[in-house]
Amino acid sequence: MSVLQAVLLGALQGVTEFLPVSSSGHLAVLKHTMGLQDIGLLFDVLLHGASLVAVLLVFRARIGRMVTGMYRWVRRRGDEEDFGQVRAAGILVIATAITAGIGFAVKDFAEGFAIPVVSVLFLVTAGILLVSQRFGGEKSYGELTWIDGVVCGIAQGLGVFPGISRAGITISAGLFRGMDRQTAGEFSFLLSIPAILGALVLTLKDAAELGSQVALAPLVAGSISSFLVGLVSLVLLMKVVRAGKLGWFALYLIPLGISGLLFLS
Repeated sequence: MSVLQAVLLGALQGVTEFLPVSSSGHLAVLKHTMGLQDIGLLFDVLLHGASLVAVLLVFRARIGRMVTGMYRWVRRRGDEEDFGQVRAAGILVIATAITAGIGFAVKDFAEGFAIPVVSVLFLVTAGILLVSQRFGGEKSYGELTWIDGVVCGIAQGLGVFPGISRAGITISAGLFRGMDRQTAGEFSFLLSIPAILGALVLTLKDAAELGSQVALAPLVAGSISSFLVGLVSLVLLMKVVRAGKLGWFALYLIPLGISGLLFLS
């Protein structure tokens, strides 16, 4: 893998990990068109790590409030707002457990999807984004229920399928459940933290293979590219979510899906 290819793959990861257009679907298409059937485990680990750092940086204030609220509540010094943070953390745990169960059940099956199937799922994601624009409410963290966790956990589990956007489907699920736009967006990316960590752990279990396929320069270039582009993409997406314009991304996904069916089948 060349440095240029690494930068392109890193930028692709940074954009598609956060924008609701499916990172796994785009990676499948790009690997097909660039002839990169194996990008190397270490490269994959570093791209996910860069994505995780971007999420932690952008949502550091929300994460800090949640951790502080849980600490005060455990010390029995918390108020109603702190209980809301504890409640939200518990719902994140429920959602993560459901996501993990679905992910383990379908991961091997999903990884074998051919480009035509991925293209159809791009169109499915576009439809979900268009419909979700009509939903949303005023529910914030203190009003979340375990049902919200179940629905968002199932949605994130379905995001393992290439072509289904994890961010798009989980934000949409939150909007369908009546969350306000800010909460739906934040909750989606808070939920992504254990998911990204899980992907890192699953990849690291094959540690004997790390570093054997990609040189140092492409590793560094790809990681930096992924982090910087991911940071910008995440900030941009939250602005789009707050504006209620998720359907904009359907204007990209629809021609992408149709092109995949016509030219990459």
